[in-house]
Amino acid sequence: MRVLRTARGLSAAQLAASAGISPAMVSRIESASISSSLTTIQRLATALEVPVASLFRGAEARPSAIVVRDGQGAPVVRSGTARGHTYRSLGSILSASGPSLEPLMVEFSADATELPIYEHAGVEFLLMLDGALEYQHGDRRWELRAGDSVLLDAEAPHGPVRVIETPVRYLLVNPAGI
Repeated sequence: MRVLRTARGLSAAQLAASAGISPAMVSRIESASISSSLTTIQRLATALEVPVASLFRGAEARPSAIVVRDGQGAPVVRSGTARGHTYRSLGSILSASGPSLEPLMVEFSADATELPIYEHAGVEFLLMLDGALEYQHGDRRWELRAGDSVLLDAEAPHGPVRVIETPVRYLLVNPAGI
């Protein structure tokens, strides 16, 4: 719990206030000098914005990492797949200490027929690797070329609206499960 609390920049007193318990109780739980009720554990998990199970994970647990070699990645079916787009997942880790992200490699074939517009919760990051396209976010549009990136609030309508130069390939990072 201490690791999660400090990672969020919270003092024991701030966490205690948010969870509705005393700072002394937080200290005793973190030092494992007492056992607490499930209600208290649920309050702490809610205050830390993590699943209850993450409070029971041992500090000795090895951090997760995924390596995906160039050109690899698991094929993923998305709404653009039927329109000539190829999606390859570059991995996904369920994180107990923060938001989980899913990086995808996206490619448009020369015969891509439609360019879908998306709206979903969270934020999204796109880094152009090859080609060029016109990209829309809300009522704004940009021409994106290799090396350009965009970080956006994904609740506004967004997506590519015109292919300028093929092949189009970009790295897309959005919340896992979108």
